Amino acid sequence: MQKTISFGIPCYNSAEYMDHCITSILHGTGYAQDVQIIVVDDGSTKDNTFEKAQAWEQEYPTIVKAVHQENGGHGMAVLKALENADGMYFKVVDSDDWLDAESLTLLLAKLRHFIEFETRVDLVITNYVYEHVEDGKQTVIDYHHVLPRGKIFTWGKIGHFNMTQNLLMHSLCYRTSVLRDGGVPMPAHTFYVDNIYAYVPLPRCKTIYYLDVDLYRYFIGRGDQSVNETVMIGRIDQQLRVTRIMMRSYHLYDDVDEPKLRSYMIDYFTLMMAVCSIFSKMSDKEDAMENLANLWAELKEYDPRMYRRARMGMVGLATNLPGEWGKKTTLGIYHVAQKLVKFN
Repeated sequence: MQKTISFGIPCYNSAEYMDHCITSILHGTGYAQDVQIIVVDDGSTKDNTFEKAQAWEQEYPTIVKAVHQENGGHGMAVLKALENADGMYFKVVDSDDWLDAESLTLLLAKLRHFIEFETRVDLVITNYVYEHVEDGKQTVIDYHHVLPRGKIFTWGKIGHFNMTQNLLMHSLCYRTSVLRDGGVPMPAHTFYVDNIYAYVPLPRCKTIYYLDVDLYRYFIGRGDQSVNETVMIGRIDQQLRVTRIMMRSYHLYDDVDEPKLRSYMIDYFTLMMAVCSIFSKMSDKEDAMENLANLWAELKEYDPRMYRRARMGMVGLATNLPGEWGKKTTLGIYHVAQKLVKFN
């Protein structure tokens, strides 16, 4: 049968917490037969992740599919799930995160409605929630006053996103064909590729629907998470790699016709360059600042207009202040934002 939605769950040494993720999807969808859960073991080495995935497949063979691959990183696991997807729609859920049951029920009903009435919707957007393990608090990221609610719309109908409202992987449910038609250029053995996933396919999405529910629960607080500040500093080279791929995916002023989508993507890319600037300044690697300078120079040569927007705007100036005083000011701004938003 045609599946309504496929959930891809990339797993690497995830045996400790993957059951919660899988169970949340099964409960939220009522164990429905038009739902597919693809658990991708990305070459786990320290636990029985794949064996647990196989056990889930054995218990629910018409819903769960266990897939093993040699270790390739998060992006390769997402692409492996996409390769195996039978659903009309596709959503990624990281193995330490989970989905809210009531919200998931509403999402599934909406997707079924689109399919039943042959209504093409390329992208369904939902809210996500930062679940902070250290203090038990939640931070909801929604798109009120930015996206129309309860109707299908195009990019020309969107409002202005503030810097806390970017469309991250957690908020996106793509039509599967949108991802496959043109691909998603995620490199192997690289963290932060979810930014590519949430950026490159957007111009292919011609019709969008915003379902105002707090669906995705994003776990924050584990010391080895990729968004942990210390981890991000140590992986600054991977952050630069991802940002370079995003940069070279489009000449935004030439390739993206819709002005509002173009503006959103430029702002997103500017924020990525700011992240590169901040964590390069925090890094103790000898070549960190040289690599950052090379990225800015490459951007200037690749697309001068994108460079001017990213470097000469308020965010670019604030995150690239010169000298030791400028560095301290930039990092001070970052830490204030970190406390307010609590994004890592």
